[in-house]
Amino acid sequence: MGALLKLTVLGVLLGFGVLLGFLVERTVRFLRRSGFYKEVEPVHLPNCQLIKGMEYGSEDIHLLPSGLAFASTGIKMPPMKSFAPDRPAEILLIDLNEETIHPISLPISGGFDVSSLNPHGLSAYTDEKDGTVYLFVVNHPPPLYKTDIEIFRFDAENKVLVHWKRITHPSLQSVNDVVAVGPESFYATNDFYFEKMIMRFLEMFFGCTWTNVVYYSPGDVREVASGFHNANGIAMSHDRKFIYVADLTAHTINVFQKHANWSLSYVKAVDLDTLVDNLFVDPETGDVWTGAQPNLYKMFNYKEEDPPGSEVIRVQNMHSERPIVTRVYVDDGSVIQGSSVAVLYRKKLLIGTVFHRALYCRLE
Repeated sequence: MGALLKLTVLGVLLGFGVLLGFLVERTVRFLRRSGFYKEVEPVHLPNCQLIKGMEYGSEDIHLLPSGLAFASTGIKMPPMKSFAPDRPAEILLIDLNEETIHPISLPISGGFDVSSLNPHGLSAYTDEKDGTVYLFVVNHPPPLYKTDIEIFRFDAENKVLVHWKRITHPSLQSVNDVVAVGPESFYATNDFYFEKMIMRFLEMFFGCTWTNVVYYSPGDVREVASGFHNANGIAMSHDRKFIYVADLTAHTINVFQKHANWSLSYVKAVDLDTLVDNLFVDPETGDVWTGAQPNLYKMFNYKEEDPPGSEVIRVQNMHSERPIVTRVYVDDGSVIQGSSVAVLYRKKLLIGTVFHRALYCRLE
């Protein structure tokens, strides 16, 4: 009996030791993936200025070939920081052809309830037949913060967004970003599997790879890529042959070949050693730009005395054996906090953030 008791105690201790070792290993991995240990060395650019009128976030920015850009601002996703919790969210219009940037808030018509606007990722599709611009907005209307995809027609003459369609689907349960491929078709990234915040934390802590990319059209909705930790930004190559997907906590941009039936096949992943957010593809060079967050812990546990930093990264020669990864801009949070996107137009770099200010730099 004594021997059996000793064996039982030994088994319990061994089991506890294995469990403790597993939790320690997962904790270390989680801290590394979230950038907890990461410190940044600032890399600042000359000819930069903060943009007046973009003080409360510009989580995503979509640039049209004309130099007009749409920006989503004012997203509220507890427990993420918001500097203006009572300020309505907006879609801003920015003209990068102007010498001085003057963002304007776009009115929304078509019966859309503007109080439900809580915009996240953006994408636009221009109809080649008539030039109509369709703006796709990932929306998380409070108080439940579930996902709708709102599609607006852009009235360029009157600078108004006209609500056209709302898309909801069980496969679009936690959309972060979209890339439009038709007037009502798109690829979308789901960044979490669970809806509850505590379950999302556990999902990240244990490193679950349950998030995906979904292709949506009115007659065809299906998963086309999976196995991501946190599928985030998504973009299409300038030749429309490849789809790029950012995996936030895996620190990678994943490359997929796009096929005629809209399916995707995996090509490779490029490690950026940071938390990769939204993606922008330079239509002239094919370079991929991203706004990134060095330390996710600081984003969710905001402290004014130790704010989250920002990184802007350019990837050149994405499809070569050795892509060139360059940190174009790095800040410790003293200028901008929590960068999420970077777009380039004629050597004019526009850097957006999740909840903070936006920066405009001239690259000479």
